[in-house]
Amino acid sequence: MREPGGGLRPAYQNLETWLTLTPKEEFDRVRSEADLLFRRLGITFTVYGHGDTERLIPFDIIPRVITAAQWAHVRKGLEQRVRAMNAFLTDIYGNRDILRAGIIPEDLVLTNKQFRPEAAGVTPPRGVYVHVAGIDIVRTGENDFYVLEDNLRTPSGVSYMLENRVIMMRLFPELFAQNRIAPVDHYPEELLNTLRAASPSADPTVVVLTPGPENSAYFEHAFLAEQMGVELVEGQDLFVANGFVYMRTPAGPARVDVVYRRIDDDFLDPLALRQDSLLGVPGLLSVYRSGRVALANALGTGVADDKAVYAFAPDIVRFYLNEEPILKNVPTYLCRRPDDFKYVLDHLGELVVKEVHGSGGYGMLIGPASTKAQITDFKKRIQANPGNYIAQPTLALSTCPTFVKRGIAPRHVDLRPYVLSTPEQVRIVPGGLTRVALEKGSLVVNSSQGGGTKDTWVLDA
Repeated sequence: MREPGGGLRPAYQNLETWLTLTPKEEFDRVRSEADLLFRRLGITFTVYGHGDTERLIPFDIIPRVITAAQWAHVRKGLEQRVRAMNAFLTDIYGNRDILRAGIIPEDLVLTNKQFRPEAAGVTPPRGVYVHVAGIDIVRTGENDFYVLEDNLRTPSGVSYMLENRVIMMRLFPELFAQNRIAPVDHYPEELLNTLRAASPSADPTVVVLTPGPENSAYFEHAFLAEQMGVELVEGQDLFVANGFVYMRTPAGPARVDVVYRRIDDDFLDPLALRQDSLLGVPGLLSVYRSGRVALANALGTGVADDKAVYAFAPDIVRFYLNEEPILKNVPTYLCRRPDDFKYVLDHLGELVVKEVHGSGGYGMLIGPASTKAQITDFKKRIQANPGNYIAQPTLALSTCPTFVKRGIAPRHVDLRPYVLSTPEQVRIVPGGLTRVALEKGSLVVNSSQGGGTKDTWVLDA
């Protein structure tokens, strides 16, 4: 909100006036009303490992503001990165030119547990692998944006982005009259257009495939299906016959052309992948391999968001696009490399260490915030399996004003924009989901680790 010298950033002028003139009692009342609205809407998240408790994601009513110029820079970088990742996936499941060129170690890809041999030689309908990407971005300076990680499998959180905006507009309509804020409510329409564009059929039927109500993101699955006007289905609602996928309906079987799947690769088809899966559709992969159904995202995209492969993202951009990366990578140490392994072990107290396939803030060590015992324990884990870990320096993440118990205080934030890809273009709804670390000094913004969310405003020029 303020520049290093203390001056107010112009983009926050109206917000600062609002914060100054609104009595604390009014903010307290509105925050309670916001919690009540979220509860009534059923916007909850399941936290695993704590008795699988279902709770509200904390919502902060002070929005995060991004200028039009900043967004233009981020948008160009996102488009570039996702185009490169789609080219990378096309290549590694096809000719594997990047591996033959020695840009990426062959074993890092071909022995990666997210690499799917079943997808080798298979071109998805219309040729797109990553239809929906959630790219996590952090800012460390005025225009120093870094990609923290690429979520290219089943990125979640977009429903919170949409509902955060609805709640803010309902509670503070005057703020939207005072500020020119780019809209986000057209995302479901853009998503549906993206999914339809992936179809092998001219008049496609799209479904959202969910693991079911016990899944932590079930609210989002149901929300997006409703907003797009398509069916929400579980594996048992679909079947394969005569080389196509069908959905059971009261009027009889209906052919399905596009499956927006919100379940992991392993569980998609018990005949071809995990035999004990009760979530998938027997025979689904055979139809996919024949090009008669589209999966969004495609099978095997997880190899491109592996945290070790992430270290090569700048090389991937250069190799396929012949361009310099617009968005920076965080410097990354691969523990599979002997020199990096030694450096990481010697500097664990200074680094952030992550499992290469970890997510949700689990399996991490934040060195500066860890005890000696935690560091010693993590050191043993790394020594036992070096290839399973990467490490990065602790970045000085940007902060936003946030309501906490004692009033308004700075808290660290990141941003997850949602990138939609078709064969013809890349679409990005302005902004994304801002996640905020609610504990003082914390860098962990994940909802599963106690983080909250904010509305994200991209100011129109």
